[in-house]
Amino acid sequence: MSDELKLPLLDELETGPWPSFVKDLKDQAQRNPKLNQLLEQLEESYENRWDFWRGTVLNVAGYGGGVIARYSNLGDKLPDVAQFHTIRVIEPPAFVYSTAALRQLADISEEYGAGILQLHGMTGDILLLGYDNEKLFEAAEVLMEDGWDIGGSGNGMRTIPCCIGPARCEMSCYDTLKLTKYLTDKYIGYLHRPEFPYKYKFKLSGCANDCSNATSRSDMPVIGTWRDNIQINQEVVEEFVAGKGADWVIGNVTSRCPTLCMRLVGDRMEIDDRNCVRCMHCINVMHGALAPGNDRGVTLLIGGKRTVRNGDMLASALVPFLKLETDEDYETFCAIVERIWDFWGEHGLEHERVGEFIDRVGLGTFLDGVGLEPNPQMVRQPRSNPYIKFEEYTAPRIEGEPHKAANVLNREPEGPEAEA
Repeated sequence: MSDELKLPLLDELETGPWPSFVKDLKDQAQRNPKLNQLLEQLEESYENRWDFWRGTVLNVAGYGGGVIARYSNLGDKLPDVAQFHTIRVIEPPAFVYSTAALRQLADISEEYGAGILQLHGMTGDILLLGYDNEKLFEAAEVLMEDGWDIGGSGNGMRTIPCCIGPARCEMSCYDTLKLTKYLTDKYIGYLHRPEFPYKYKFKLSGCANDCSNATSRSDMPVIGTWRDNIQINQEVVEEFVAGKGADWVIGNVTSRCPTLCMRLVGDRMEIDDRNCVRCMHCINVMHGALAPGNDRGVTLLIGGKRTVRNGDMLASALVPFLKLETDEDYETFCAIVERIWDFWGEHGLEHERVGEFIDRVGLGTFLDGVGLEPNPQMVRQPRSNPYIKFEEYTAPRIEGEPHKAANVLNREPEGPEAEA
């Protein structure tokens, strides 16, 4: 970095006990002097409390998504960062890299871009930063020649992240890595060429610990679960009682069960599995004594997302249990996904996530449209209004007449909308 460059606010960020991205950028600027202008713009952003980046649509040939275009409003003053685009790259399942793969990405980033890698973006992609219009396309070609692929962006399916699953975790109730690879290969066209009302994110977690943060950050979380009884190793339970004491087991395990479905009788554990909600707390705390059941599969949820339009939303249960072992199971899973995409794609508004769509049209209409039967596990919260209005159920479909869902979704606008 030039001795003449004054960066008092960034210098302050370097102080303290924690690692600083500012120090990393300054070190990188020693190898790539153009990054001094990136530091200058960042300093000016902090000083003026303003983001000087502006985005637009910029695509690699043949791809509708995968590039985050960044042009600087200070381009005349700082020409080296006038174009500073980001390439999204699909990460391997569970973020398992070889050192050779990481070195390959670093070499491409240094040769064509700013040499800055972000591991990982919000959806899981590897982000390669700092490309101008010309180098962007060259880098994309090199990446694909070396076996990488461009990630997702825009109104389409996004790159799929997953937890480590059965590769290293005995809690996993299905093969998260296999499903990630399967969905990526099957729906790669939806990822490369966005065509939905808005983004659609899968995130896969092998159990309810949800290490991929799926429930709050994805439109369709796939959470591993089981439908038989928790496995109990009573000998290890006895060791917990002998080593930590019965009061410890009661205070830290049984009394913290959300449904109080378990109890310690002497030095043995008893569980009413009919009332277990598979929260994983007891299994986490008494590791080795308790374990997920043997009849394992997944719960499909729907509608999670971050703020953007209508505020944060947690996903709700859609399919309480689905096996994912055979080819037929995978086809069943994909059939549900495709029916959702068809119904939401036809009736969703622009920039309306699927959870927002369900809130707008109602869960009953949504289930009717995607061909799923209502289920008690779909209830997000208890009824707050004790008064129930009973209505006659919609008559069977009559040929030539619109279906119930069509009546709700395609109704004529009222009020100001109609006047407009």
